[in-house]
Amino acid sequence: MKIQQKLAIGFIRTKINIIRIVSTRKAAEETFRLFCTPMMRSAIREKEVFLSGESLQFTLNNTLIKGFRCNHPQQKKILLLHGFSSSSHNFYQYVQPLVEKGYEVLAFDAPAHGASGGKMVNAIDYSEMIKKIMERYGPIHGFISHSFGGIALSLAMEAIPHDASSKIVFIAPATETSTAVDGAFQMLGLKSDKVRKEFDHIVFEKSGQDTTWFSVRRAMHNIKAAVLWIHDEDDDITPLSDALRVKEDGHPNVRFIITQGLGHRKIYRNQPVIDAVMKFF
Repeated sequence: MKIQQKLAIGFIRTKINIIRIVSTRKAAEETFRLFCTPMMRSAIREKEVFLSGESLQFTLNNTLIKGFRCNHPQQKKILLLHGFSSSSHNFYQYVQPLVEKGYEVLAFDAPAHGASGGKMVNAIDYSEMIKKIMERYGPIHGFISHSFGGIALSLAMEAIPHDASSKIVFIAPATETSTAVDGAFQMLGLKSDKVRKEFDHIVFEKSGQDTTWFSVRRAMHNIKAAVLWIHDEDDDITPLSDALRVKEDGHPNVRFIITQGLGHRKIYRNQPVIDAVMKFF
């Protein structure tokens, strides 16, 4: 973690704990706002593969969403889905190999990420973006998702007609939102059960669902696609323990690859991982 981020977290931690003294509700509201706000936008580093693609954009809930597609038109299409505080451009290494295999490749920046507009995003927003992409540019045959993109994709797939011919790659998906919230509270030094209960109440007010409902494990019972799930033993953001519970459920359509020493972010840039994904498609 960069020193600027550590200082920012220290300031936020102090601010929320002061607010908590005055109002549990306001402390929970501020925590929820921070949970849905990327700490920084991923820098967009244009790669040649993106420059050769076609720029796309549309509006989602008054927010401008920007993306691109390469190798259009093709019968089979794959959508790339980035993680929190990331952008579609971080997945440039996947584009050319997919194009060489004959796929049309689409990628968009989620709200509050990359070139897209907005300041906040949650899993519902991201899943709604995925559904709109499929309506406008689909049908889409396959998906490659990382982290936050994984939970959003799992929610979208529950609402989208699909079958076993669809293919999904989950790379270190944010398997359980409750785990992510626990991590956020730990980072902010918030040990108040009252604030946590109020936070969960805010989630229910906004979505009509409990925090635990936002779960890839839960959604997997409704997903028929063939799934390749890649997770690292040393992931300190989306822990392997959550993924192993999905593995224990014994879904016949899911194959797991467990890596070592790659953590949460190096994993999707790792060449053997990229090779495994290309072999899957």
